[in-house]
Amino acid sequence: MISLGHFPAGPPRPARHLGRQYAAAVRPLATLTASRTASPDTAAAPPDAPQRMTPVERRTSAALASVYALRMLGLFIVLPVFALQAHHYPGGDDPFLVGLAMGIYGLTQALLQVPLGMASDRIGRKPVILAGLALFVVGSVVAAWAPSMAWLVVGRALQGAGAISAAVTALLADLTRDAVRTKAMALVGVSIALMFALSLVAAPMLVAHVGLSGLFVVTAALSLAAMAVVAWVVPPETVRHADAPRARLPEVLRHPDLRRVNLGVFVLHAAQIMTWLSVPALLLQAGLETARHWQVYLPAVLASLLIVGGLLFRLERHGHFRAVYLGAIALIGLVQLALLTQLQQPAIPLLGVLLCLYFVGFNTQEASQPSLVSRLASPHQRGTALGVYNTLMSLGIFAGGALGGLVARAWGPAGILGLSAALTLVWLLAAWPMKPVALGSARA
Repeated sequence: MISLGHFPAGPPRPARHLGRQYAAAVRPLATLTASRTASPDTAAAPPDAPQRMTPVERRTSAALASVYALRMLGLFIVLPVFALQAHHYPGGDDPFLVGLAMGIYGLTQALLQVPLGMASDRIGRKPVILAGLALFVVGSVVAAWAPSMAWLVVGRALQGAGAISAAVTALLADLTRDAVRTKAMALVGVSIALMFALSLVAAPMLVAHVGLSGLFVVTAALSLAAMAVVAWVVPPETVRHADAPRARLPEVLRHPDLRRVNLGVFVLHAAQIMTWLSVPALLLQAGLETARHWQVYLPAVLASLLIVGGLLFRLERHGHFRAVYLGAIALIGLVQLALLTQLQQPAIPLLGVLLCLYFVGFNTQEASQPSLVSRLASPHQRGTALGVYNTLMSLGIFAGGALGGLVARAWGPAGILGLSAALTLVWLLAAWPMKPVALGSARA
């Protein structure tokens, strides 16, 4: 999925250029408009520069992107090494239990995303975000202490109970205008991608010194830092939630375009977890030790960001959003099939190319989906709609871990990759009828 940091590779100037290019290129996704209550600073945007962020919008976007970044780094940093470190725990030799520990986070997220999203529509975004981050800290501490795989499952479940994605995204939508919202969402998407890249580099090196339990201590510290950003850096909320109309869940569930996006985010993240149940083992089989996996991951992620920012979103800006969106789905499925050919004699250069192509598809979807949801839903429904969206994302994480573990037990990596490819094909067929979104067609 993937916004969310600087890296030791490459000079800083191209990285900054990439961020500007990525954010500027996704503006064509801002194809729907919706009325909302704006802050005075936001409303005072120059009429001759509608796509220029105000100081409040820049502060909001940077602060909430950093909150997302800190939390997602806490989630991602265990992903590249979890399956490889599981054997150190009692019960870690059971593929299903390992998959469950990876995916249970998504199940508790799924159970709480909609309730917490609706709560953020009623009592405000910030209280929900702070409470969710506190739960994530508690879960990280339990996971760090866990003496067995069963207790690790409990800790991961508590981490997932801090389901704040909907509230964070809704707050970002509340505090930005339609004309710049996709740019703001793209900053979050870039931060997720960068944090994923950072985790791929840092995790193998850190785990060699502090172990998996030490990584969970790091995740707790990152969440505490995110709480400080929410409390003292993010601007005050401006929407009066108590006076807003109540979102009705059935309306959100019946929305055909939202259903299509929700299916997509489910498959996207299920396939992501399944991929990381198999890719680390392929790299080991190819002769690359765990501490050096970042040498494949980092170039693949950075190259994918260059491709997404420099080419694909330029196509979107010229009215080819549907082609880019569907092409990204097809690319993810083709990579899963291509990885099947590497199961017997994996080659590190080819694995690097395939991972780069996978990240191109993943990052394209990760940047576009939440922005589309925030615009398809009317303002008073954003928390609820994004709650449903993030519920499907979380269910995808859980399904990818639990189902992937079962499939791995029965059919090994070939079964995992084959299932991922099949799910992606279903997603492509469901998304195929999508139509370009007309400017000004949003509901108020």
